[in-house]
Amino acid sequence: MTAVTDEDHGKGDGTGKPDGRADGRWDDGLIARRAAEAREAEEAAPPTPAEDDAEPQVEAYAPADGPLPARLDALRELVGLSRARLDRDTLAEAGRVLDEAAARQRLSSRHTVIAVAGATGSGKSTLFNALAGAPISDTGLRRPTTSQPIACSWTDGAAGLLDRLAVPGRLRRRPHPGPAAFDEALQGLVLVDLPDHDSAATEHRDQVDRVLALVDAVIWVVDPEKYADAALHERYLRPLAGHAEVTFVVLNQTDRLPGEAADLVLDDLRRLLDEDGIALGEHGEPGATVMSLSALTGDGVPELREMIGRFVSDRTAATRRLSADVDAAAARLRRVYVAEGRPGLGERAREEFTDRLAEAVGAAAAGQAAEREWRRNASRACGTPWLRLWRWYENRGLPGSLDRLGQALTPPEEELTARQRVEQAVRIVADDAADGLPGPWAQAVREAAFTGAQGLPEALDELAVRAGAPGASKRGGGTETGKSTVPQLGGRPPKPPRPKWWPAAVLAQASMTLLQIFGGLWLVGQIIGVLEPGLVTPALIMLAGVVGGPLVEWGCAAAIRGPARRYGQDAERRLREAAAGCGRARVLDPVAAELVRYREVRERYVTVTEFSTTGR
Repeated sequence: MTAVTDEDHGKGDGTGKPDGRADGRWDDGLIARRAAEAREAEEAAPPTPAEDDAEPQVEAYAPADGPLPARLDALRELVGLSRARLDRDTLAEAGRVLDEAAARQRLSSRHTVIAVAGATGSGKSTLFNALAGAPISDTGLRRPTTSQPIACSWTDGAAGLLDRLAVPGRLRRRPHPGPAAFDEALQGLVLVDLPDHDSAATEHRDQVDRVLALVDAVIWVVDPEKYADAALHERYLRPLAGHAEVTFVVLNQTDRLPGEAADLVLDDLRRLLDEDGIALGEHGEPGATVMSLSALTGDGVPELREMIGRFVSDRTAATRRLSADVDAAAARLRRVYVAEGRPGLGERAREEFTDRLAEAVGAAAAGQAAEREWRRNASRACGTPWLRLWRWYENRGLPGSLDRLGQALTPPEEELTARQRVEQAVRIVADDAADGLPGPWAQAVREAAFTGAQGLPEALDELAVRAGAPGASKRGGGTETGKSTVPQLGGRPPKPPRPKWWPAAVLAQASMTLLQIFGGLWLVGQIIGVLEPGLVTPALIMLAGVVGGPLVEWGCAAAIRGPARRYGQDAERRLREAAAGCGRARVLDPVAAELVRYREVRERYVTVTEFSTTGR
């Protein structure tokens, strides 16, 4: 090395400065020449304030017209409608996507945040520096080289985005003045160098996971040795397959591969990405960008910079990232919203439920009892006095007839059976309504049915009591409105209405009785000698009364069969409808409300997935 003497310092052009330079700067040696070139470029460039000194530009995220706002609104409504039916963990990812989307929309839309991620020794920091045009991120043999995210912003106004990424101010940089810094296509780019995703330090991996969930796009840097690493594919590439449109996969260090080995490795990398489910952006189709380069030699770096420039100038990266996040959240929620087949409460299920309740409440038996009651009243009104007297004698001292007494005393076993029938009817209709529904909604339908069924057996029993159905332990009442009977509180069961011909039948039966009495008195008078003898006439009169009474009663019995049957059917129908109304209000309506709620959330889910960008 040649020493520089004072005399050497005095040499010049008479200005008193070395080499005749008036500013006293060195201009000899490689370092001096590079420094001079850098200063000249800096003087020629317009002044660019530092990131921390720049005034923050407030520009809200304004996505282009598209389906994303409607999908986010539908996802927000979906989460709101599902909070009472789904657990918090199930909705956690959807809630995170909504929060991150809201946070991103509050920040600048002029900037695109791209992370550079890779494994240890993949050369991602070298590529980061090559894109920035300056050694911003440390590179070397010591691992890990990058311990915290380092950001490089090409334009001002990205402070909010970097705050969201939690990048410290001391690690925020600007590109080196030069062609890369003034590339018009890169204006708005925010490049972030991440720690190694396979670092031995847990906090480094946590930072990678946190930042990857927030950036607009990611450049995965792989090397020929670790491009097929299972940790990379299983932990990152495969789960983020739906984010292919905002993904770059770069095979670095191709300078280490001889001949056509780089093309072979790149083809194998494409094969692995295809197996991961990542769509490849080839032949103009949307998908991930896959390419090879050497960050150390610069081979392929200009092509990557050009691709990034087109990607950034498009200004749709954030929208595509958010849309992919919505797709991923919807895919996770598919199992709790998409049903198999067409679940619901069909008309057949409703009718079968009504039939089971009618059977449990004894509607058919009530109709038969009403029919017997009609006939019994007809027999009393149109029967002979002697038959009615005999029946009175049999039923004397009893509150009702013997058959009523037997019907009123219901064994506990029958009551238990009726309760079991009601429970079985509720269980069957709940299973029918929940058939094919996703697990949480099927459970909600069953809970609605079973909750509404609490007290249903007692309500049906009270209903049977009010209607005077057999098997009830008490007798309620009803009010007669026209020709129909509506069960009401209090009162007594209505008596069957009498046909218009009943008075004539009663008069005919009374006439037959009078004939019997008249003929009998006539015969008695002849026997005791009060009247003149003549047995034929009084005997015929008496015989006419004796035969005519049963004939009238038989005729009335034949005439009342049709009305009695209709009366019984009407009583059965009324009790059946009352039981169906009770079951509908307590069970079917709550179940239908749950099904309506499911259809609402299903419509929201369809809106969320209708414009999916990933085909999920």
